[in-house]
Amino acid sequence: MRILLYRADGNTAPWIKDFADFMPEAEVVVWREGIDLPECDYAVLWTPPQAMLADLARVKAIFLTGAGADAIMKYAHAIPPHIPIVRLNDAGMGMQMAEYVTHALLRYFRRMDEYEAQARSGAWLQLEARDKSAFSVGVMGVGALGMRVIEALRPFEFPLRAWSRTPKSLEGVECFDGDEGLAGFLGSSRVVVCMLPLTEETTNILNRTTMQQLPPGAYIINVGRGAHIAEPDLLPLIKSGHIAGATLDVFRNEPLPAQHPFWQEPRITITPHISALTLRRESVEQMVGKMRQHARGEEVADVINRTKGY
Repeated sequence: MRILLYRADGNTAPWIKDFADFMPEAEVVVWREGIDLPECDYAVLWTPPQAMLADLARVKAIFLTGAGADAIMKYAHAIPPHIPIVRLNDAGMGMQMAEYVTHALLRYFRRMDEYEAQARSGAWLQLEARDKSAFSVGVMGVGALGMRVIEALRPFEFPLRAWSRTPKSLEGVECFDGDEGLAGFLGSSRVVVCMLPLTEETTNILNRTTMQQLPPGAYIINVGRGAHIAEPDLLPLIKSGHIAGATLDVFRNEPLPAQHPFWQEPRITITPHISALTLRRESVEQMVGKMRQHARGEEVADVINRTKGY
């Protein structure tokens, strides 16, 4: 078996070592533009360069080093439809995502953002405790990672909401779905956690119209993709107080440009796309298992539905 590996950062040595540990019978070939490549069975990558597409059209399956699909879907037209594109399922990212969202949520609920501001100005003031029953949390996107977040939040006894494109039924969670359910979901969620896949339908799903449907003093936590939020629409709603704060881990342009106005807004908390980092060994182990399944002719989980885009 031969695996074609591409890393935009060029740091391929640790990946080669892990593949050698989990699949010693395989040869790993590093893709570089302009070199002649031997025939490869599988490709491992995140975002392929344009020059790599011809080589991807000759493999048996493509394995992504992340849970999303948007990075490769823009090139899907150049990849023959019979070649499955397989994303990661969790591989250690679910726990990280749950930690990040829980931290951001509790920071707002316990008013730590306000206490941090007070401390910077040398103020000592105890703020009124919030009513948890009025601090509902709505999760947009209930795939593997969204479900992990919901399960992590259950012990804190916040009222939980969920919104998805198609109907779901989750014990102890009020579920909404489709365009007709979005307004009700937003209007009943004091905190919205965006964990959606990025598709044409979900791009700018949080815009001026939809964010105004949130209750006054709402919070937004975005760990999905930057393009889920219409960025110019967010700032006015924060400055007006309709949205009390936002914790953003993803942006349309990354790194976030130094001149971006989000940096100057203290009610926006910025992190550099770290809510769920790829854990290399866990990811390689999962991919190896799926490669072996595919080689045996077995069905492989987590194949991207190209029609849906995830």
